[in-house]
Amino acid sequence: QVQLVESGGGLVQAGGSLRLSCAASGRAFSFNVMGWFRQAPGKQRELVARISTWGTTDYADSVKGRFTISRDNAKNTVYLQMNGLKPEDTAVYYCAAQSYGIDRFDYWGQGTQVTVSS
Repeated sequence: QVQLVESGGGLVQAGGSLRLSCAASGRAFSFNVMGWFRQAPGKQRELVARISTWGTTDYADSVKGRFTISRDNAKNTVYLQMNGLKPEDTAVYYCAAQSYGIDRFDYWGQGTQVTVSS
C-alpha cells in the first residue's frame, strides 16, 4: 500500500524558513509528478508547487521566488523549501503524487500544519 508521509511543518515567525519533506513508501518505482498543495481555513485547496520526474517545476504565483520544490527519485521523496514566509502562507500543506498514465494526483499525504506568525 502506497503511503505519503510529510514532515517538517511547524510554527515560524514571518520572514523565517521551513523545509517540508514527503517520503513515499510501498512502491518500487517513482511517480510521474509530485507536488505540494495547501489549504487555509475557509479556503479551497490550492497547488503550491509541482515537479516532474525530470525536474520540470511549476509554482503558484504567490510563492514564486520564495519556495523551491525538489525531489530525490531514488528515495521517492519530494521537498519544499520555504523561505521568506508570510502569515498568508499559514495552512495545512499536503504532499501529493501522480502515477504514470494518470491525469490527476492519485495519492495524498495526511497533511502537515505550517503556521506563520506576524
